[in-house]
Amino acid sequence: MISREASPRPPFPNHPEPQHRMSNISEFLWYIPNDVRPGHRGDSAVENHNSLDTLTSHAKALEGHGWKGALIGTGWGRPDTFTVAASLAARTTTFEPLIAIRPGYWRPANFASAAATLDHLTGGRVRINIVSGKDNLPAYGDSEGDQAHRYARTKEFMRLVRRLWTEENVTSAGDHFRVAGSTVVPRIEARGERRHPKFYFGGASEAAERVAATEADVQLFWGEPLDGVRERIERLKALSRQLVRDTTDEAWADAEAKVAEMAKSKGAGWHDHQRVLAVGQQRLLALYERGDVLDDNLYTAPGKFGGGGAGTTWLVGSAADVARSLRKYQDLGITHFVLSDTPYLSEIKRQGDQLLPLLRG
Repeated sequence: MISREASPRPPFPNHPEPQHRMSNISEFLWYIPNDVRPGHRGDSAVENHNSLDTLTSHAKALEGHGWKGALIGTGWGRPDTFTVAASLAARTTTFEPLIAIRPGYWRPANFASAAATLDHLTGGRVRINIVSGKDNLPAYGDSEGDQAHRYARTKEFMRLVRRLWTEENVTSAGDHFRVAGSTVVPRIEARGERRHPKFYFGGASEAAERVAATEADVQLFWGEPLDGVRERIERLKALSRQLVRDTTDEAWADAEAKVAEMAKSKGAGWHDHQRVLAVGQQRLLALYERGDVLDDNLYTAPGKFGGGGAGTTWLVGSAADVARSLRKYQDLGITHFVLSDTPYLSEIKRQGDQLLPLLRG
C-alpha cells in the first residue's frame, strides 16, 4: 500500500504499502497478520501463531531491526484489533501500532476515549487506520446505506473524533453521530507538531478520495505501478506486495513458487479483501492484464489467483533491486511504507537488516 500524508501502509517476498507524505523523512512499518487461521498469506503454520507471545515476538523483532511499528488489520472474524494493539504496546517500548478500526464497529466518543487512553499509556505511540470497506456488518449490529452514505458517515466520524481529541465540552448533532458536552480524558498530549494520533485512510473511489483529501493525515494506496501512483497523487494534491531475496534470481524463483502454490489453492489464505471488491482492489486485480511484470519488478501475477489487498502485487528482487524501486516511489513524494513478506518473523529481521539500511542511506 502506498500513502501520502495529506495536508489539512520489502526485500524478499513483500507486501508494500508506501505512503505519500509532504516531507523528506521516510518511515517504515511492517504488517502483523492478526488472524485466527494459521498460514496467513503463506506464513509458516506454526502452533500458537496468534498467541500473545508469538505476536509479541514479532513486535519486539520490529523494534530490534529498525522498524517504526506495524499495521494490524481488522475485520469481523479476526481477533479484536484494538485489544491486540494494546497488548503488544504494553509489552514493547518503541513499537507503534497502526490500528485499523471501522466506524460503526466503534462509536466516535468510545473510540476517541480508548485511543486517547492508549496514547497516554504508551507515550504517544498510537496511529489509526480508518477502514470504510465492506464487512460483515450485521454480525456486530451495524448497517450502512450506499457508498455516499458510507463515506459521509466515515467523514463525520473522523471529524468528530479529531474534535474530541483537540477540544473540550464538544457538542455535535450530525447526520450519523451525536454527542453533548463531551470531554475525552485523559487529554491527548501534543508532541511537537503531533497534536493527536495520525489518521491513515485508503480508498480509490471518488467518494473515498474526497474524504481523504479533507480528513486524512496519511493517504494510503495499494502497491500500483508508478504511473498510477503519480496520477492519484496529482489528483489528491488538488502499501503491493514486495519480495526480496539475497539475489535477483532467488527472489524470482521464490515469487514464482509462491504463485504456483496460490494457483493450486485458488488463493486460499491470501484474499482477505475479496468478499467485496472495492475500487482500489479492482484496480490491483486488473493490473496483470497489462503484463506479469510492470515497471522494473512489480509482479502482478498473484492477482490472477486471488491474492488480495497487499498480496496482489509484489516487488521482487534482491535488497538492492527493491530499494531501487522503492526510491522511485519516494521520488514521487511517498515517505511512509508498510511492507511485509512471509514467513513474517524471519522477514522482519532480514528486511530490517538488509533493506532498511539501503533506503535510509
